[in-house]
Amino acid sequence: MTDRTATRITTADGQSVTVISHSVGVTDWAARYFGPWWKAAPAEPPVTGPVVSADVDPGGYDELAQAVTGREPDEVDYAGLPMRYARDEGGSAVTAVQPADRLAYRWEPAARRLRIVGNAETSVATAAARLARELVRGMLLVEGWHILHASAVTRADGATLLTLGGKGAGKTTTAVLLARAGWRVLANDRVFVRVENGRVRVLPWPSAAALGFGLLDALGLFESVADRLRAGGLMHPTQDARVTEALLAGRREPLRKAGGKEMKPQFFPDQLDTWLGMTLATEGTAAGLLFPRIAPGGEPGLIDVPRRPGEADFFTAGTEDRYPDVFGLLPMTGAAPGLGDELAGLPYQALALGHDTAANAALLEKAAARLLD
Repeated sequence: MTDRTATRITTADGQSVTVISHSVGVTDWAARYFGPWWKAAPAEPPVTGPVVSADVDPGGYDELAQAVTGREPDEVDYAGLPMRYARDEGGSAVTAVQPADRLAYRWEPAARRLRIVGNAETSVATAAARLARELVRGMLLVEGWHILHASAVTRADGATLLTLGGKGAGKTTTAVLLARAGWRVLANDRVFVRVENGRVRVLPWPSAAALGFGLLDALGLFESVADRLRAGGLMHPTQDARVTEALLAGRREPLRKAGGKEMKPQFFPDQLDTWLGMTLATEGTAAGLLFPRIAPGGEPGLIDVPRRPGEADFFTAGTEDRYPDVFGLLPMTGAAPGLGDELAGLPYQALALGHDTAANAALLEKAAARLLD
């Protein structure tokens, strides 16, 4: 730990991991990424518990990369980039490399230590935050938590609305619009849930948030975001350079990839507060469910159809699409006793959202009041 800084990250449930680095930028990154939703604080040696050691170390990268390529590694896409990995005999360690980002990893489960080395501080910091979250994720799963594909907002009393649906259903839009109406944002895409004392407790899954140009403009936030960028502010590195260029130039028209998918501005978790003015929450208790769908060209409205959470609404190690369990951090977990019944017993509302942001916001406030008041 000589000449190293450390940030300890702790959930409201008490699970923690420490990120250590020779680069203050790496530990500061972890603090800003997790701090709004999980507690992040400086740590002093001796550090106990799981550790992510992350450094800019080209020599260390070369060493670990050679250790992988000199064998017959397996291959997988991890966080959108090819990864090669190999396990030591007996499963005593896993070594992996992502040549496109010049990142290398070594996980030693007995020591509960993950080493990350690379050539650039930004890529090392991003990887450290991602894997620190995976370590905490594994610990929470062991304690009976499950991951629900949902956004979540809470009232001051902790009552939480969960918004469920697949990609493009409107989960983030729902969270943002309710946040503008005074709710606190607990998560924008995934949450941890567990039954406690006959209720469903909810914890956040820290992640970057993607908000489209149209929504930013409709909320009057486009120009303030652009001004922060012009003043030297930085957004999340997953943001496409073309999005940054459009923001700087003041172009509000949506940008799309060749396949038609919209490229959106990407915000760090702390920027939801500091840039967009949303209050964040660290935990809550599920009190109602929303099931939106986007109806292009249609009018916003409540829909009177039965809808309950199903298997597709949960994430498991087998269904994870971006972060396969290369390092063996996640336990195999089955169905949660009582969780499905508790969620199914909550009041719920299905609704259609259109392209009129003000009308959508009014509808969501009406639905929230209908469920909880």
